[in-house]
Amino acid sequence: MINFKKYDQENPMIWESFKKFSFKAKEKGFDNYSAKGIFEIIRWHTGISGNDMFKLNNNFHADYARKMMIEFPNFNGFFRLRELKAYRK
Repeated sequence: MINFKKYDQENPMIWESFKKFSFKAKEKGFDNYSAKGIFEIIRWHTGISGNDMFKLNNNFHADYARKMMIEFPNFNGFFRLRELKAYRK
């Protein structure tokens, strides 16, 4: 199983798209949005694919949401997330 950091490093175009569509959602006035919804937008409206057997790996949508909220503090609370029960490497 691939870990998020490795997947993110190997697929920078996913992060760029996640940021792009997150900013668009915020600009449209949303106070909250779904990270999974952002993945669906990327999946259906772009030609971006990950380097594993999936077009986009759904295991990582919450990780991208956490990364977004860490790197862009104005997104803190924009994505509703469950508390992590286990440490992800």
